[in-house]
Amino acid sequence: MIKKIDITNPKLAAEVLQVQIPSYKIEAQIIHYDEIPPLKDSIETLQQCGEQFYGYYTKDELSGVISFKIENRVLDINRLFVHPKQFKKGIAQKLLDFIQDSMTGFDKIIVSTGSENLPAIKLYLKNGFIKTKDRQITEHMSLTLFEKIFY
Repeated sequence: MIKKIDITNPKLAAEVLQVQIPSYKIEAQIIHYDEIPPLKDSIETLQQCGEQFYGYYTKDELSGVISFKIENRVLDINRLFVHPKQFKKGIAQKLLDFIQDSMTGFDKIIVSTGSENLPAIKLYLKNGFIKTKDRQITEHMSLTLFEKIFY
């Protein structure tokens, strides 16, 4: 089941963090870079990020999260993560489908991921996203940016 998360609620923000940290630790290993911003989040930074959060629940346990902002008719996915014990169960796909099917007020979705994060890159390409560019962040880290336009 997917439901909206009130990220300003400290208990819910803590639940999100309990899924976010293990998930992004795996991404950090995949991309060989452990300074990714989601690993530095706290309950307070999540509460103040201004993003809309939706969670995928398995038997009342938070298993995956997607967050985004919509500005100027562009939906910017800021986070899409799944707890490692729930990998390969289609949860990221379900969260992405939910956003594409139920959100309104946008003409385009943008998202980025570490350029070495092949599972995420495959997910976005499979869903019709187009790679727009690579952006070098540090000497050892680059991001790949994607977009999907809706007409």
